[in-house]
Amino acid sequence: MLIVLLGAPGVGKGTQAQILTQRYGLMRLATGDLLREEIAAGSELGRRVQAVMGRGELVSDAIIADLVRQRLDGAAAGRGVVFDGFPRTVAQAQLLEQLLHDLGRRRLDAVIQIDLPTEEIVRRISGRRSCTHCGALYHIEDHPPRSAGRCDRCGAQLVLREDDRPEVVAERLRVYHQHTALLLKFYQNGSHLVAVDGDGTVEEVSQRIQQALTAAT
Repeated sequence: MLIVLLGAPGVGKGTQAQILTQRYGLMRLATGDLLREEIAAGSELGRRVQAVMGRGELVSDAIIADLVRQRLDGAAAGRGVVFDGFPRTVAQAQLLEQLLHDLGRRRLDAVIQIDLPTEEIVRRISGRRSCTHCGALYHIEDHPPRSAGRCDRCGAQLVLREDDRPEVVAERLRVYHQHTALLLKFYQNGSHLVAVDGDGTVEEVSQRIQQALTAAT
């Protein structure tokens, strides 16, 4: 099964992607995580990516395509893939189609668009905190740590990620909406695109996605 999860930053794509990977035994491919791995490794690519992400801009399609190709070519991808936050532009969608073709894989089974009001997106993102050591994620309102500012798992400091700062969030949303209309039109023409309401509990949204997948496949 090949599934694309679309939606603005903060709508819960990562959480829902994890649920899908466990339910269907798929590999989760999240370009944001791949980029942050490069940053954490301190590579030359990571330094370039950090500067771009710090401004709330999109990383170039060429860089994204290379990262995705490496993961799709791995054995784990043979079970199926949940694409979390990729593609983000029409150009990236076309790149994905070409990558799947080059690797001898079938077309996408479903494209799920998770919708959420802007004010709720801002609340979710600005309240997120991540562990500097193990990467665990928290939210100051929805999922706070037991000790303020400290990770429950390893005790390391929790921080507001650079790309989660309010001013960067605003830019990320502007860039997302600038591209999303054309991307949705692209998928409406050739894939099983379904919009899902992302407002509600994790379980409620998961159930809506399950229903959408059943209808699409």
